[in-house]
Amino acid sequence: MPSRTLDFPVFDADNHLYESREAFTKYLPKEFARAVDYVEVRGRTKLVLRGQISEYIPNPTFDVVAAPGAQEEFYRHGNPDGKSYRELIGEPIRCDPAFRSAEPRLVRMDEQGVDRTLMFPTLASVIEERIKDDPDLIQAMVHAFNQWMFETWQFNYEDRIFATPVIFMGLVDRALEELDWVLERGARCVLIRPAPVPGYQGGRSPGLPQFDPIWDRIQDAGILVGMHASDSGYHQIANLWESSSEFLPFQPSPFRMLTQGKRPICDAMAAMVCHGAFSRFPGLKVAAVENGANWVGPLLHDLADAYDKMPQQFDEDPTEAFRRCVYVNPFWEDDLQDLVDLVGDDHVLFGSDYPHPEGLKDPLSYVDELSGLSAETAARIMGGNLAGLMGVGVPA
Repeated sequence: MPSRTLDFPVFDADNHLYESREAFTKYLPKEFARAVDYVEVRGRTKLVLRGQISEYIPNPTFDVVAAPGAQEEFYRHGNPDGKSYRELIGEPIRCDPAFRSAEPRLVRMDEQGVDRTLMFPTLASVIEERIKDDPDLIQAMVHAFNQWMFETWQFNYEDRIFATPVIFMGLVDRALEELDWVLERGARCVLIRPAPVPGYQGGRSPGLPQFDPIWDRIQDAGILVGMHASDSGYHQIANLWESSSEFLPFQPSPFRMLTQGKRPICDAMAAMVCHGAFSRFPGLKVAAVENGANWVGPLLHDLADAYDKMPQQFDEDPTEAFRRCVYVNPFWEDDLQDLVDLVGDDHVLFGSDYPHPEGLKDPLSYVDELSGLSAETAARIMGGNLAGLMGVGVPA
């Protein structure tokens, strides 16, 4: 039974699946087959991309995983005893069938009291940054992954689970083809990395006019864009101060937490505003997922300051463009009232990050953090806002 009885439907903006070993390889074209492999290293399976072992995810097969919500106490109370990451997450568990496919996940959602959810991948965030010099390979891997995701989860499973196919923007014509492919198969939300777009001439802002055909197609389709926390390549900035071969989310350091934590989503949203995409396409709906909310206030302050000094560089007040197009999924430990004051209660989305260890074991416990808000606001945040964005009704 759900842990709480709520008077409104719940739509979780941040659930995750764990990929199977074949997620990248099953549909990968033969000419790219050598690009992806798995090897055994001292008894552990590791992902290999173009001959390079990645440590990004320590166990890329997800045969065993950390228990859902294993780090909840850490986020509630900190780490006064200075425990190691291994001590904080505790003993691993065997991967639950509900983490692997849609049918058992629906059973789990019923047990939790969750009516609908966005379903984001986990391992797929490894793709773009590690092969950013080869846009053709990125696109091939993205399409192969989307094929696997559709086969395994669908993009709209019983109008309750909405898996989020990946869109790589670097090859515009191919991105439009991919958009058409996922839309034809029922996608209601697509996943775009909050990062510079890799291309043959290096990285570029996704807000530049050269990507307008993609945003135009997305706006016309009326679908949501999920910009979920990912590997956005910011280890390169941190590497100016501390050397490291790649971003390792399970080997954090205080300096990297400070320099990489909020910077990617903040810079991505600044790029979309300052380079005009939100003004050229005012109907865009972009959800910042699993990025927290502490970056929103400073960004709005800086946008207002830039507008005061350079109004001629903007087509409109940049803070208004942000508030119109961006929807924020705050961490449960954030100051939710402050976020509501900044963007309005219609632009705040509940997300549990289930079943990741840094998320909530019991998704509905998020509502406890809304106790200081009105019942109407709580209903919007816990599901009403996302239901409206996705164009889905109240479940029977």
